Amino acid sequence: MKINNNISAVITNKQLLRTEDTLAASMERLSSGLRINHAKDDPSGMAISGKMNAQIDGLSRASRNSSDGISVLDTADGALTEVTSMLQRMRELSVQAANGTMSDNDRAAIQLEINNLVEEIDRISEATEFNTKTLLDGSLSNRVYGDHFSRAIPSSSVEAGFYNFTVTAAATQAVATVDLSTLPNESGSITINGKAAMIEAGMTDEQKQGAIRDAAELGGATVEFTGNTVTIKSEEYGVAGVIDLAYNFSTMPNTPSHTTGTEAEITMIKDPNGESLFKDHLTCTIKHEGNKITFQDVEGFSLSMKLEAGYKNDATNPVTKCEVTDIGPMDLQVGANMGQQIRVRIPSISSEYLYLDEVDVTKAGGPEKAMTKLDEALNTVNDIRANLGAYTNRLEYTVSSLNATHENMNAAISRMADVDMATEMVEYTKDNVLQQAGTSALSQANELPQMALQLLQ
Repeated sequence: MKINNNISAVITNKQLLRTEDTLAASMERLSSGLRINHAKDDPSGMAISGKMNAQIDGLSRASRNSSDGISVLDTADGALTEVTSMLQRMRELSVQAANGTMSDNDRAAIQLEINNLVEEIDRISEATEFNTKTLLDGSLSNRVYGDHFSRAIPSSSVEAGFYNFTVTAAATQAVATVDLSTLPNESGSITINGKAAMIEAGMTDEQKQGAIRDAAELGGATVEFTGNTVTIKSEEYGVAGVIDLAYNFSTMPNTPSHTTGTEAEITMIKDPNGESLFKDHLTCTIKHEGNKITFQDVEGFSLSMKLEAGYKNDATNPVTKCEVTDIGPMDLQVGANMGQQIRVRIPSISSEYLYLDEVDVTKAGGPEKAMTKLDEALNTVNDIRANLGAYTNRLEYTVSSLNATHENMNAAISRMADVDMATEMVEYTKDNVLQQAGTSALSQANELPQMALQLLQ
């Protein structure tokens, strides 16, 4: 019997301490609800759950990002709804102006309303914002850079890169001339595109020039004066530019003339060894509308622009470079990881890009031309709205997918990191009983050395 070293007490104390550690761990799991509270609990599980938590937080934020994107698109679509209504009203006014019962003053009044609607479309283009980000001014579309053209509009299928071409011949206007010195000194008229310039006997050359200028303006033409020669040019370029000129004097034979402009001649650079991406669009064609040209190909490829008046390439400037960049579109982060984005493009709906600045029902043939321009503008806006609707539908599915993934990943990390309360409670109860038993046993073990005192009596 030994009193310096109570082996029974040492053994019992060791077991009691082990039970206390296990009990403390059980209490920590029960109070936190987690199976893994420290890296030592499950090193690999801790690493996996850490990554999964980052993904879960990212998915939650991506879902809210997608919802914000839907709000942006709804804001833009709401503004475009009003633009559509205004374009339809403008087309209705153009149909009204085309009626033969309308006088020039009536058409001027109609044009006044059209001008106000055009200004309102420009205001909506500049003022429609979401979180200070302007939506409809073209800043959310691909940027296009190049010289000698403007109003460049790429479709969403146009990839970033160079689309180079050569303008071998510029679009021209229709041109006609009137020699004032050959006009008889009598009353008559000169008709320009259906609009008559009334010439009275005894008029000065300046008065005749003024009458011709006013008629030309109504006839969709401009005039230049060089001495007695009046040069009349159509406002439009290409085959749409027409000058119909006729004289109505009793002593002068009427020899009507009809002249038209010519379209620009364009050559796309499709050299496979060059940098122009037209080499990848061997079926691309060109649609001419005077100075406005549109490159078109399959799968929605469209790149339109308005060439500078009178511009063509020459030996010193053999190539027109057009660079389409991926700068501008709004990237919506719809995933928890890098690169998981949806790119949203919203073109400009300003009067410049819709060519509404060319709508004038007061000119000869203006109502008919206005109908064509407005039909094109309506088609453009409808295409933009269709794309916005497609983006919105996609984002709604994205939100549903993200929420489902978020739910499933929460379930997965719960199975990995959450404690099973029933099982842990069983462990806790067992350890609690063992702790009480160990305490009692330690008390008994500590009394064993006192038995040695009986030997000294």
